[in-house]
Amino acid sequence: MDEPQGVAYGSPTGRWVIVATVLGSGIAFLDGTVVNVALPAIGEDFGVGFSSLQWTISAYMLTLGALLLVGGSLGDLYGRRLVFVWGLGGFTVASLLCALAPSVGVLIAARALQGVGAAMLVPGSLAIISGSFRDEDRGQAIGAWSGLSGVTTAIGPFIGGWLVDSVSWRLVFFINLPLALIAIVIALRHVPETRDEGAARSPDVVGGITAALGLGGIVFALIEGPARGWDQPVVWIAATVGVVAVVSFFAVEARVAHPMMSFTIFRSRQFSGANGTTLLVYAALSGAMFLVVIQLQEILNYSALEAGAAFLPVTLLLLALSPTAGKLAQRWGPRGPMTVGPLVAGIGLGMLTPVDAGSHYATDLLPGIIVFGLGLAATVAPLTTAVLTAIEGSHAGLASGINNAVARVAGLLAVVLIPLAAGISGIDNIGGEAFSEGFRRSMLMSAALCFGGGAISFLTIRNSVPVGHNPPPAPDHPAQAVL
Repeated sequence: MDEPQGVAYGSPTGRWVIVATVLGSGIAFLDGTVVNVALPAIGEDFGVGFSSLQWTISAYMLTLGALLLVGGSLGDLYGRRLVFVWGLGGFTVASLLCALAPSVGVLIAARALQGVGAAMLVPGSLAIISGSFRDEDRGQAIGAWSGLSGVTTAIGPFIGGWLVDSVSWRLVFFINLPLALIAIVIALRHVPETRDEGAARSPDVVGGITAALGLGGIVFALIEGPARGWDQPVVWIAATVGVVAVVSFFAVEARVAHPMMSFTIFRSRQFSGANGTTLLVYAALSGAMFLVVIQLQEILNYSALEAGAAFLPVTLLLLALSPTAGKLAQRWGPRGPMTVGPLVAGIGLGMLTPVDAGSHYATDLLPGIIVFGLGLAATVAPLTTAVLTAIEGSHAGLASGINNAVARVAGLLAVVLIPLAAGISGIDNIGGEAFSEGFRRSMLMSAALCFGGGAISFLTIRNSVPVGHNPPPAPDHPAQAVL
């Protein structure tokens, strides 16, 4: 099916490749935005407290973050289309289980399975484009994929809010089924198979398992400790297993022939610094978005649709300004925007601290949201530039994969640690004054994380770009930062 030189952008096959990858990655991005909006409805339906809502988000982010690099290596080894289709299939089955979940425990388990499918699906979408198109058409194809995927992110809160308000939160998961099935059919019929002939002959499965066990054990202890009591054996056992598994992960990665995370890449000061900024900024972003949506619905009595639409200005600013920020970073260097951007984003989050019952959107929320969006737009594209210019172009795929994994793990830890530090974890009455007080503390913590990200950038990022270095863009479109 595929010609040696690759697929042309304007050809029928090229268009089908774009459609399949946008549909595939789009359901993962869409799922990230719509589930946040549905959390209060899920909590009310099952009669559960804050820790269960944390798990609804964390279970997905846990398996996705831990297995993202493994999923990419599986595609390189066994075929990107094959792994992409298997990821779609797994995501579809897991979405059905989520939609039909009779209890919150089943929902959380199904969300974890969704993360496994997404870990095969997300890295495969861009890898298919990179491996399928001709060199001269690859940039245009990636741009089309990025723009269309950004649209799915932008409409996610509207779709999710409307479905929750009009019918049920369960439709948030049912909507994945037809989209995924269409993507599978298109991929099998029209997408050429590609693989990396130089890839390692076996994926780093042990590394993926120890990473998942390590994150899972620690996250379980941090979420369930406040709810069950820190002296409960199950909490201590989970924490011990998590710590041992994390130590084992580092030991495995240092010794295995083809590790999922090569630590030698962190010898680059800029690469390490850019990932440090990613860790703090994405933690602030994920923690703030998780709590703001709940605050708007439970304290300010917003509908799901209104809560989903509240942060639309951030998405629009990202879509409008990120390309310009990326061009400026390529011309003048990423250090300036990566220093100033997180500081501005932190100021925006700080401006949201007073939001409480009786707050008005136009005067109390919108100014902070706009400032936050401006800071985020100034940060994300230059961050991509800094990550991918920090090392040799031949390792750009590894660099972008690690950076995406860091962003996912940052979101996972933020959803767990920020509420814990703010005194919200384990709370039963989500709509009470105790939650509002914790929300205010959480926003200040998120702002502080952004400030820390700016400081790291100032200290570690350089403005020089290696001559002849022209790496591909990172897998995530800037608008998907709102996930």
